[in-house]
Amino acid sequence: MGILLDVLYVLFLTAASPILLWRMARQGKYREGFAEKFRGLSPITPEGDAPVVWFHAVSVGEVNLLKPIVPILRAEHPKWRIVISSTSMTGRRLAEKLFSDLTVFYCPLDFTWSVNRALERIRPDILVLAELELWPNLIREAARRGAKVAIINGRISDKSYREYRLIRFFLRPLLRKLSLIASSDETAADYFLRLGADPARLSVTGSIKFDGAQTDRGNPKTLALARLAGIRLDASENAPADVVFLAGSTQPPEEETALAAFRAWSEKFPSLKLILVPRHPERFEAVAGLLESSGLPWLRRSRLDEPAAPDKARILLVDTIGELGAWWGCAQIAFVGGSLGKRGGQNMLEPAAYGAAVCFGPNTKNFREISQRILAADAARVVHDAEELSAFLGKCLTDPAWRAGLGERAQRLVVEQRGACRKTADLLARLVGEPPL
Repeated sequence: MGILLDVLYVLFLTAASPILLWRMARQGKYREGFAEKFRGLSPITPEGDAPVVWFHAVSVGEVNLLKPIVPILRAEHPKWRIVISSTSMTGRRLAEKLFSDLTVFYCPLDFTWSVNRALERIRPDILVLAELELWPNLIREAARRGAKVAIINGRISDKSYREYRLIRFFLRPLLRKLSLIASSDETAADYFLRLGADPARLSVTGSIKFDGAQTDRGNPKTLALARLAGIRLDASENAPADVVFLAGSTQPPEEETALAAFRAWSEKFPSLKLILVPRHPERFEAVAGLLESSGLPWLRRSRLDEPAAPDKARILLVDTIGELGAWWGCAQIAFVGGSLGKRGGQNMLEPAAYGAAVCFGPNTKNFREISQRILAADAARVVHDAEELSAFLGKCLTDPAWRAGLGERAQRLVVEQRGACRKTADLLARLVGEPPL
């Protein structure tokens, strides 16, 4: 099976090579770390008896998922040697920032030679996959070598389930090699079972994203960013507090939509500020071009650290990675991107946890369970287009009590849903066979 998959992967790469090479040359995508991934040149884990736990998080969202659980495991199991891999460049950069004292590397491509070399060098006792990374060679070879393979915060969207169902004959034996599936919700658990997972190895833990969401606007990172950007979080005798409208994890044309909403209300509400945080770094320049053509004063986050950085603009483009979680703490009004187009939405829990008035588009299939819970709690609103986003912003500005109520309900929901980290940490400890200290 491994050789057959290698052939299929090579055929796919050959067919996609014009697109891949163009993106490498023009956008820099896939270029960094390609040799490391292709050859499986992961770091070598030193010899010893301590359990080796390999966490794999494909990109930024999955790396953030590890932020609350890895410290718990390190505190309770100090002998464990934890290593973290990512697939994307931005994911690796964030992992290096969050876990600066741990070994971070690129995950091997799913060729047999790449996977086997990486496994020989790391020698994991457990391979932990964040959310759903069903790479057949990696899972099969890890299990064959005696490593236990686990999925944490496992989730399957409706669309993914329909696609996976077509290859159920292929997925069932793969799922049966998993020692643990910690599902984020009941719907995902049902999908796993229908695809052939072993019920005895399946647990519903809830979503770790609830545990990882910061609720304190007074955290040091948010306060530092607010000072850097000149955002007034508290009112004074001389000036009211700023009202920050943040559009985060955006895709085109969501930045343009948010900018239009800001423009519609900015003159009437001079304390209103707009922060734009595009989802992908390669789009920073395109969004900068949009702001430049708008004729409105704006600033780049990357220039705020400069000694002579200007401080008069009411629009900020965050052209750095790994800071969105802290920037949400500056916002009273939030639009969560990737939801007006086909992407399937992004994580709405971070602004909800801070008590912001949250809205997002109708396409939230990637966060189906979470979005349904927030809407059921009357803690967010769905906007379908630019007109509805502008109306939502206007309602928040003209009715502060309504805005505050929406945010309070959102924050309360997040706090009430916590606990997945504890359940997941206990399940992983059982796999290793080592109780916590």
